[in-house]
Amino acid sequence: MLRNAGFDFDVQPSHIVEEIQPGEPPEEFARRAAREKAMQVAASCPAGSFVLGADTVVVIDGETLGKPSGQQDATRMLRLLSGRTHQVHTGICLVRAPGEIEALKHETTFVTFRELDEEEIRSYVESGEPLDKAGAYAVQGLASRFVTRISGCYFNVVGLPVALVYETLKPLLNAEVRSQKPEVGR
Repeated sequence: MLRNAGFDFDVQPSHIVEEIQPGEPPEEFARRAAREKAMQVAASCPAGSFVLGADTVVVIDGETLGKPSGQQDATRMLRLLSGRTHQVHTGICLVRAPGEIEALKHETTFVTFRELDEEEIRSYVESGEPLDKAGAYAVQGLASRFVTRISGCYFNVVGLPVALVYETLKPLLNAEVRSQKPEVGR
């Protein structure tokens, strides 16, 4: 998504534990996880480098759905989403290495699924696609056939609100910064 939007960057995975704290609102969790990812990656980057961290969660009935723990959990999540509208929250954090937070924001998008039958859920879970996705689905993949409405940023549902990232970086982009490749912690 970032390359399609004209960004030049390197990817460095972070190794944080993505675990919601008791009573933590989902938007705050997404921002905190994005911050932790960006800070961890920034600590090993050259000083002055920009590092972008991001994290996405799905929320329905007040329950925050991260990545499913396995097939049974994915099935449970898809049953919860079937025929209903849920929220997708993505937190982004932009850090200037080694650890100066430039921005900490989030985007929210509303997604509606059509009713899914048990065979559709079983077949989708068996495809393996939902097993590493927040809310157990990839809107850009096979699950595109489940979505009847999106209100907000489509790219947020994919996992990164590109317009928000651009709006965040835009004031920081100058001749010196354009010559650098930002690191991306995901």
